[in-house]
Amino acid sequence: MNFALGFKPLLGDSNTMDNLEKQLICPICLEMFTKPVVILPCQHNLCRKCANDVFQASNPLWQTRGSSSVSTGGRFRCPSCRHEVVLDRHGVYGLQRNLLVENIIDIYKQESTRPIHTKSEQQLMCEEHEDEKINIYCLSCETPTCSMCKVFGAHKDCEVAPLQNVYKRQKTELSDGIAMLVAGNDSVQALISQLETICRTIEENSQRQKQQLCEKFDTLYAILEEKKKELVLCIGQEQDEKLAHVRSLIRQHGDHLEGASKLVESAIQSMEEPQMAVFLQGNKELIKKIIDTAKASNIERTEPGYENMDHFIINTDDIADMLRTIDFQTVSQGDAAEEGFEAEEGGVAEDEVSQLSVEGDGSRLDTAGLLSGHFQ
Repeated sequence: MNFALGFKPLLGDSNTMDNLEKQLICPICLEMFTKPVVILPCQHNLCRKCANDVFQASNPLWQTRGSSSVSTGGRFRCPSCRHEVVLDRHGVYGLQRNLLVENIIDIYKQESTRPIHTKSEQQLMCEEHEDEKINIYCLSCETPTCSMCKVFGAHKDCEVAPLQNVYKRQKTELSDGIAMLVAGNDSVQALISQLETICRTIEENSQRQKQQLCEKFDTLYAILEEKKKELVLCIGQEQDEKLAHVRSLIRQHGDHLEGASKLVESAIQSMEEPQMAVFLQGNKELIKKIIDTAKASNIERTEPGYENMDHFIINTDDIADMLRTIDFQTVSQGDAAEEGFEAEEGGVAEDEVSQLSVEGDGSRLDTAGLLSGHFQ
């Protein structure tokens, strides 16, 4: 159905009054503020009833005023600027009234000679019955119409209701819907804030775990380095002992060789003596020295393989294979909490309880005991 608009004459400055009226409209009920008007911390205004509806929707567990129990307050977001309003145990009744706005509304109502809403100045007229106002609502067709259309027109077989009743009902539904959306927006905003907090917590926990992981591996590196130093020191000590022994044998053999060479020279000189008496006079002692020196030539020798250092060879293949197949994973929260409790009861430091698990056979690898075995 098409409608025609009829206008009534306006008194006063229309633009000024319209602008003033727009400033006096509640963003929740879309009506002019009703007493008492409350002022939020963000300086926006709401009807107390509307503010209480939004607050109750955002805090369903909050005890109503007059309850025997004392509430701890609550919070909701301003529908105009989304600023979070924190209330004390008095709830909305703890907000201050905006007396200035209330006085302006009183003055506006006294000075205005027209209905409050600009839209009420526009009288809808029925297009089929030009002299009839739109004053009923067809529930069957869900459209406004006039009485003549109900009696004689297209809506004579339809179910109708007074336009004002349907207007109030649907406006109430719209206001409730707005309150629900505002409450839903608060819930979504709270969820977003919670998720942002979770993101920050994930970053902080990851950084802490990275640091702890680096410390664990640094400990493993230090253990390997210490083992290496021990083995290098053992090899060096045995090297020095064997070299000292062999060099001692070299000196002994050198001394023996030098003495034998001198005896050979003396024997050659004695062989060249032409006089038999002189030859026989000193030859007996020389022969005795030669025999003793020849017998002493079988001095100490090194055992076969004495120079071998193979007993210091270590087989790291198994450890290397194990390290390649290990899937280092942190202990689950439940296990960590249980171990932390046991550590506290037993007086063990938390760092000593921390350990890494090996996946596959379900066993757990203690980093402190990973390299505790002997190298053979």
